[in-house]
This record gives sequence, structure tokens and C-alpha cells, in this order.
Amino acid sequence: MSADNEHSEDGGVETREDGGAIATSSERLVDLYRRMALIRAFEEACQKGFRQGKIGGYLHVYIGQEAVATGFLEAFKEGDRVITAYRDHAHALLLGSDPKEIMAELYGRETGLVKGKGGSMHLFDVERGMMGGYGIVGGHIPLGVGIAYAMRYQETDHITQLYLGDGAISEGAFHEAANLAGLWGKEGLCPCLFIIENNQYGMGTSVERTTAMTDLAAKFDAYGIENEKVDGMDVEAVVEVAERLTEQVRETGKPYAVEAITYRTAPHGAADFFEKYRTKEEIEEWRERDPLALVEYKLIENDALDEEELEEIRDEAKERVQEAVKFADESEEPPEAELYTDVYSGQDEYMGEE
Repeated sequence: MSADNEHSEDGGVETREDGGAIATSSERLVDLYRRMALIRAFEEACQKGFRQGKIGGYLHVYIGQEAVATGFLEAFKEGDRVITAYRDHAHALLLGSDPKEIMAELYGRETGLVKGKGGSMHLFDVERGMMGGYGIVGGHIPLGVGIAYAMRYQETDHITQLYLGDGAISEGAFHEAANLAGLWGKEGLCPCLFIIENNQYGMGTSVERTTAMTDLAAKFDAYGIENEKVDGMDVEAVVEVAERLTEQVRETGKPYAVEAITYRTAPHGAADFFEKYRTKEEIEEWRERDPLALVEYKLIENDALDEEELEEIRDEAKERVQEAVKFADESEEPPEAELYTDVYSGQDEYMGEE
């Protein structure tokens, strides 16, 4: 969660006596739903903008996976760092980046989060702890481990939340970084929480067709890193795991890995036809466990909100997103001179010959 968010007094997460999914206060659950609704509305608007030709480059949306980042970032504390791959819009939104600036970035405008230079896959907001989305599969994993090491080297109690997809698990960079994390972790020098967002497919290829061992969390055993799984469609379950493990990593300085079992109910990218490699039955089965729908059901069941109040939240989210779209539409493209800025650290302008 953003550092300026606060919980209600009874907002703690309680574990059921049977050890199963937890019970969250209704007020807190409404707040979680509000954030997830904003992500869903934002991503749907992004899909529309891409089809209209307003978003260039490529686009990867987070539809179906909202509970993962929402739940884990509920445990974010000021000073922590977050790093992820190219499906990064939700993480920036949850950390408090302005939706207008994010949308403008996707539109390639000078008012964007990184001046229109990064686009969808490269969102950065260092002041809020967002250390970037990265387009190279697995390329950010060594960076995240290094950031975690730097935090403990500087004698802080901050941690890194490092998000990676199931496809990145097969990259060599993952294994090298996980080995180093495990090695540094022996000395309490790597407070890194690995969050595997297993959405079942690396682009159009299922996990079963890409790795001999489909238990992705267990791959961390080889590097001495404790691990577990969580239902990534259930935001309450994710919050419980997130709060427990972020404190453990923060206290011990040792890395930990969580495999969030989730599902991408949208295409891999905006130009992907996912019906070609998935059956309609599979898609519908997962959509029955849509993370927003699960929260809606619980809120209604607990008499916390009715359908009309839920619709109001969704409408508010859509209104915020439409304001962001309008802002992006009306913003100017970066001037050509911006090609020469932000090239080297500490150098704002090109210093070579004209």
C-alpha cells in the first residue's frame, strides 16, 4: 500500500482457527476493493487506447491478477523498494503514482511519469519506491537482489519486493540472482521478498510446456531460500501472507519466495489472441474466481456494501481513469531536445558539439 494509507483500528488480518483464508475487516476490504477496481478500470482503458492507436510500443495489462500486487503492497512501508517486469501499471498505481501521469506515459507525452520516454513497460517513480518495470524477461531480477543487498549494507530495515513471472523462472539471470540472494541471506544481507506471479502462461506457452518441475516455489530450495504458495486470486489470503513475510524478511534480512497462483484473463499483450492457446472452458473456469468478483461476493454476503454501492465504487474508478485519459490526450509530445536529456546520471543536457 502507499505509505500514506492507514488502516482502521480493527483492520488487522486474522487467521481462522482452521488455518485457512483469513477474515479482514469490512472497512479494510472495501479499501482493497477500491484499489483493485481502479486497476481494472485503468487497464481496460489502456486496452481501448491501444486499439485506437493512442498507445504505441506494446502493452501488457494486469486484468485477473489484481489481488497479487494489491495484497502484497498492502504490506509496503516507506523506504521499501519495488521492482517488477513489464506488466507494471498496477504496481505504480498502488504505490501512489498519479494515474494521469501513468496514462500520459503510455501515450508517450511529456507529462508522463518518465517524460514519455519509457512507455508501458518502463514505469519508474523512485520517490515512491517504484524502481521500475523492465522489458527484458528476467533482466530485473539481479537488480532487485542488488537493491535488497544495498539496503542491508546501508544498515536500513527496508526490504525489496521483487515481482517476477513464471516465464522468468527459466531464465539464467533468475538462477544466478537466486543463488546470490541465498548466499547473502546466510549472513542476513538480502532482505528480498520474491513474488512469483504464476499466471499459468509465459506469453502463449503454458508452464507445463516450459519447465520440467512446475512447482515454481520449490525451485528456490536449491538456493537455500524458504518458500510457499498463496492463492493469488484471493486478496485476503495475499494480505495475510504479505504482512507475515514482509516482517520476517525485514527482521532477518533473509530472502523468501512466494508463488502466487493467479490467472491472466486478458491477452498476454494487446495484440495477442489468447483463445488460440487456451480453451474457452479454462478461461471461464478461472473467471468464476475473478479477484474483484470474490471481494464483491464477500462484501455483499457480510452486508458491508450492496450492489448499488459497489457500482458507485466502480463508477468512481472509471471517472478517475477518464480524467487520466483526457489529461494524456491533451498533453504535448516531448520536444526533440528531450532525446539528449537523462542519458547520463547528473547530466541534464547533451554536452557534445552541435
